[in-house]
Amino acid sequence: MVQIRWHGRGGQGAVTAARLLGYAAVVVEGKYAQSFPAFGTERRGAPVMAFTRISPQPIRLRSQIYVPDVVVILDAGLVTTVDVLKGLRSQGHVIINATGIPDDWVLPPEVRVTVVDATRIALDVLGVPIVNTTMAGVLAAATGLVRLEAVSCAIRELFPPRLADRNILAAEAGYCQVRPCLPGEGVVGRG
Repeated sequence: MVQIRWHGRGGQGAVTAARLLGYAAVVVEGKYAQSFPAFGTERRGAPVMAFTRISPQPIRLRSQIYVPDVVVILDAGLVTTVDVLKGLRSQGHVIINATGIPDDWVLPPEVRVTVVDATRIALDVLGVPIVNTTMAGVLAAATGLVRLEAVSCAIRELFPPRLADRNILAAEAGYCQVRPCLPGEGVVGRG
């Protein structure tokens, strides 16, 4: 079982991203998954967490994720206010929306890190700084837990038709920032 903890701020789509990944794993990939949120103060901009578990076998565990294999950070500003690495397994993976690793952030040497400027991609593709689908594409590329096609299918099923196509493009652009893409794939150049 792979356990993923999402950190974001209210309005960035962390809960939607967790749900989207779970849907992609179950409906498209034929795996078992759980996704659920944890809220503190429920207001736009407040720190939020969401969780996703993915497994080839049924999942019986029903608690929050305290020892994640993967931590996805939708807002680099949370690094200084929330212990986003708390409980991260050794050999874990951190995926962060940033232009680089924050200067004052100390990472254990055995942790894998994937850094993508998902905000830039979201602004270019969607016109708004909502990074959930972009980060879902980044996670697919960085971990291989689900295929990009599964993420795209989940977006098409869970998003209103007027938003689905652009969000699929955002997921593809995030994916292409991590994995090489064929010419014509994605909408934003690799950076």
